[in-house]
Amino acid sequence: MRATVDRPGLDSQGRSPLIKIRRVRKGDLSKVRDVIEQSFADFFERQMGTRPRQVFGGAQYVHHRWLMEPWGCFVAAVAVMWGTLGLIGPVAVLPNYQNQDIGQQLVAACQGFFDENKAVMHGLVTYPHSPKHLTFYGKFGYRPRGLVAITFKALDRREIVPAARTVRPGLAVRRYSSLEEAKKKVAIVKVHRITNALWRGMDVGKEVEIVDGLALGDTLLLEKGREVIGFAIYHTPGVSEAPHGSLYVKYLAIDPRQRKPEHLHFLLGALEDIAHESQFQRVMAPVYTYYWSAHQVLVERGYHIDFTMVRMKRGKQIEDEDPGDLVLDDWR
Repeated sequence: MRATVDRPGLDSQGRSPLIKIRRVRKGDLSKVRDVIEQSFADFFERQMGTRPRQVFGGAQYVHHRWLMEPWGCFVAAVAVMWGTLGLIGPVAVLPNYQNQDIGQQLVAACQGFFDENKAVMHGLVTYPHSPKHLTFYGKFGYRPRGLVAITFKALDRREIVPAARTVRPGLAVRRYSSLEEAKKKVAIVKVHRITNALWRGMDVGKEVEIVDGLALGDTLLLEKGREVIGFAIYHTPGVSEAPHGSLYVKYLAIDPRQRKPEHLHFLLGALEDIAHESQFQRVMAPVYTYYWSAHQVLVERGYHIDFTMVRMKRGKQIEDEDPGDLVLDDWR
């Protein structure tokens, strides 16, 4: 329920409330989620004319990110570190309190967190059709760099081709959750080697560990002999970032030294098998369109664009991505 006020952000006597930006505490989690969902529901209602029943299709963005990065979560903004890359989002302010510089204070707090952790680049995604969002983040030095396509593939039994038959023998997949603890540590090192080869300083190890620790989904390791040549962090519905009925690919990468399209085909095939066995209706896979080779593999496999976002960067303004790299990543 929205607060009743004479003017947005003022109490019934017209007095400005005391605004305090602070880090999230455990008791705040449900309220932070409510603020984010109310804020985005209001935005979508203005854009589409109808208020969505579920803003993100059941996907959740607060609890597990707070556990993973408690010092980067503010009321109500979330920031995480992927090694030397700092990512912001979501950032939300209740409609009645917007346009009062609260959002700017939240972003400034996130950037302070990035500075404390020596982030080389800050990044986010927002809506390309929203001048308000583009202008807002532009004030902080974030520049639009390219589109991110959130794609999906509806699963039909007739379309499923088991991953084991999609390429020549020699490749296999293993679930991170099936490993012994000592081997998990080794696997994290191998995952880091891949991401660091793609973008120096990139590290998604905490994403792998939080997915495993909270059973949000799992991480598939693509193996060629004893070598890990790729991996895919995925979420399944529940208290994760996966919408209802969908397997959601959070981050996928093929080692740039092994970047053959058939390796990405194999890994996507394995994910589709898991989704089909779990009776999910679709697989969702985000792709930064600068990674054109990865985008083309998705097209070949029958993925369609659900909606698009725009990636914005602040800091090191060179394009570190190689269009030939096989990466699926979502900065939301």
